[in-house]
Amino acid sequence: MLRTASVRVLGGRDLAAAHTLLDSDPVGNVFVSSRLRAAGIEPGRLGAELWGFIENGRLTALCYAGANLVPVGAGPAAIKHFADHARWQGRRCSSIVGPVPAVRDLWERLEPYWGPARAVRARQPVLEATGPVPASDPLVRRVRLSELGILLPACVAMFTEEVGVPPDAGDGGALYRARVAELIRTGRAFARIEDGRVVFKAEIGAVTSDACQIQGVWVPPDLRGRGLSVPGMAAVVRRAQDEVAPRVTLYVNDYNTAARTTYARCGFSEVDTYMSVLF
Repeated sequence: MLRTASVRVLGGRDLAAAHTLLDSDPVGNVFVSSRLRAAGIEPGRLGAELWGFIENGRLTALCYAGANLVPVGAGPAAIKHFADHARWQGRRCSSIVGPVPAVRDLWERLEPYWGPARAVRARQPVLEATGPVPASDPLVRRVRLSELGILLPACVAMFTEEVGVPPDAGDGGALYRARVAELIRTGRAFARIEDGRVVFKAEIGAVTSDACQIQGVWVPPDLRGRGLSVPGMAAVVRRAQDEVAPRVTLYVNDYNTAARTTYARCGFSEVDTYMSVLF
């Protein structure tokens, strides 16, 4: 039988099929699923393109192409087509993120044209809160919009430490400030604030009705080792489970043993593995 395959930018008529594919793995696909549910599939509203891999007229894989390049449900044939499309379009993303086999294959095909990368995080365990949650810090709460000026420097410090470059270099920080403000407005920024200083913080980034993803977990370097992270994280996990989505997830660098220990003590266990390529 003759098999045909192609890649195209998806539109409104593809939304139901895209959701069906994303819903097959609500934890692994929470970021892309969250973006589609919040903004729709049309590139103008999404702020990105959603590429579809079409085999014999059927949508079998996706690739979110925005600030991040994120393959979804993509096997070797889809990755080859996505890589060809990305190479033709030219690099517009700041990272490639997703399941290890897909991202590794995609990067091997793109590295000769897009390389070298600034950093490659070859193994990032994806964790889900499935076990008992320890006692929570009662002082961890939702951040108020009036506290944006307190939270923002902590977010910048965390991002710079984690990614290696500041998030506010390109436009003076306007876009990043707006993103942090939006997390506060939607009730997804949590912190313990003492004397006008953040001593623990975390945000809930991607959200669907099935799952949510915690991000930006941070304690100031001079306060680490004082027992703030486990009860702080426990508070965020409990609020997320009770008020946001039933499945609470995150991903972490495999070499970050302190963070992994904290997450294990908060009931997280490994369910998948990501890889990230940073530009």
